[in-house]
Amino acid sequence: MIAMQYSFSLPADYDMSVIDRRIAEKGHLLDNFPNLKLKAYLTARRDDETRSQENLYAPFYLWNHEEGLNDFLCGEGFVGLTRSFGWPQVKTWFVWQAHMSPAIREATFATREILVTPGHVSLAELRKRESEEAFHDVEKGGALAAISAFEPTNWTRIRIQLWGEPQYIVPQDGTQAYKIGHLSLPKSD
Repeated sequence: MIAMQYSFSLPADYDMSVIDRRIAEKGHLLDNFPNLKLKAYLTARRDDETRSQENLYAPFYLWNHEEGLNDFLCGEGFVGLTRSFGWPQVKTWFVWQAHMSPAIREATFATREILVTPGHVSLAELRKRESEEAFHDVEKGGALAAISAFEPTNWTRIRIQLWGEPQYIVPQDGTQAYKIGHLSLPKSD
């Protein structure tokens, strides 16, 4: 699996209802998208419970296979997005663990941490710890989904959790809270 996120920082006086409308009108278009395990349409505002330092539109994707990622980035939906908001830097991570509760459709809030991986750390041990923590976040910590992933170009890791209600996090570099405007998921079995 591959995790992917891009983010648009919007002006402080930007009318975020434009983003809300876009999510309401277009969010369903990625429901059941081939090779997509999850897309969370994420927003953060300077004046809401996310306590964001800036207004953001920052969708997060979890792809089963790279074909889905490629089909999306090469497709008309992404072209339309770039025409409206510009050409984003698309960040990707290899997934170590993605654990989801059967109640994932109830998620309304997300938290994300981007961490630097220390040099010469045992990646096998770090992967095991991160995977166990993601599993624990869902099974015992109240998260509806937890994803842990890494990328070896800049040696960063991402931890993202989806929640049923807002979570307080300490604002700092690499840490962000979001509201979920829509979740695109595969059909329920």
